[in-house]
Amino acid sequence: MEWLDEYEKLVIRMDTPKVVIDNAVCPTATLVQVDSARKRGVLLEAVQVLADLDLSVKKAYISFDGRWFMDVFHVTDRHGCKLTDESVISYIQQSLGTWTEPSQPSALEGLTVLELTGADRAGLISEVFAVLADMDCSVVDARAWSHRGRLACLVYLRDEDADPVRVARIESRLGPLLRGDSDASGGVVAVPACSVAHADRRLHQLMYAARDHDRAFPTPSVSVESWAERGYSLVTVQCADRPKLLYDVVCTLNDMDYLVFHGTIDTNCGEARQEFYIRHADGSPISSEAEMQRVSQCLQDAIERRSFVGVRLELCTPDRLGLLSDVTRTFRENGLLVAQAEVSTKGDMASNVFYVTGTTAGQAVHQSAIDALRERVGVDCLVVEEHRPQLHQKTKLDGGGGIGLVHLGNFVKRNLSHLGLIRSW
Repeated sequence: MEWLDEYEKLVIRMDTPKVVIDNAVCPTATLVQVDSARKRGVLLEAVQVLADLDLSVKKAYISFDGRWFMDVFHVTDRHGCKLTDESVISYIQQSLGTWTEPSQPSALEGLTVLELTGADRAGLISEVFAVLADMDCSVVDARAWSHRGRLACLVYLRDEDADPVRVARIESRLGPLLRGDSDASGGVVAVPACSVAHADRRLHQLMYAARDHDRAFPTPSVSVESWAERGYSLVTVQCADRPKLLYDVVCTLNDMDYLVFHGTIDTNCGEARQEFYIRHADGSPISSEAEMQRVSQCLQDAIERRSFVGVRLELCTPDRLGLLSDVTRTFRENGLLVAQAEVSTKGDMASNVFYVTGTTAGQAVHQSAIDALRERVGVDCLVVEEHRPQLHQKTKLDGGGGIGLVHLGNFVKRNLSHLGLIRSW
């Protein structure tokens, strides 16, 4: 039936997101606009694609009326320039225009992921990699975050190094190390690599699941307010801008089962302001002070996990069994804490990035520790970069009115105008 085929085509066209990439609207950034009829996960998927390409979101407008999304982003590359690489532009259009997951690298085929969680302490990462080296396990890729005394780590092993017998031995040796002397939960779970769709999102989920439910702490970067008459809760984030900040916030809201109906993102002079009008998945706003505090603290955690103060060490060297054990042992012997780690291999080369501090988080790294690492791995193999971003600094950016001062209709038109989608109203 030809009419049915045409109807199906119409439905497909309606369900297929429309992606517009324009370099003419803004003089300093590339506009990426996504329109879609899909309901859940559209915003997160869009932000994830941009984050994976190391693009910075300078401004953004988000709108969802219950059936239709319109997300607009002003983005630049890592150098602060407009997007001119046709391969990048094509990738964005293909990824966002079909909502198919970006193809997984072939290197992930035939891999098993060890999900490690536990109570963090000095030298724990070193002990983990030492155990894996002792068991002749080649680490193909790894990601690790440490925050508020907790460690979450993903370690990718080849399937031949992760047979059931060996995994059981790994769990028996790493389990006590991860739990330590405390009563905190911790352990090892082995899963196929294909089940971990996105490493950063999985790390957020592991850290969120392991949070201290009874611990309260200040949230200077985040506020949550009620706008009951409109049926929304307003989340405001103000902090130093950094790569993937928007992704970390949106990922956390999504994993906490909140929908973003409207939002604006603005950056100025290295500072970011983000506003999100949210509801539960069932359409209701946040109903209690305790829940507001939980949202604030979870978002504060998500912001802090990658807001790093210390030294970034990038190591490029021929890969070998025990390399990670040797490098992290040097950290431990010289009193360095690993706050984050990104480990990858390509062919016979290893590319490892470590974010380290002194024995106390935020403490300066002594030059003697850097010299010791250079002596072990080679002078030409190590790149050192100091990171000292400003944390939790309240800022005054344009468009920061309170709930009582902003009417949602004006809010929408104002940001459409700012983003170049309509004439100034």
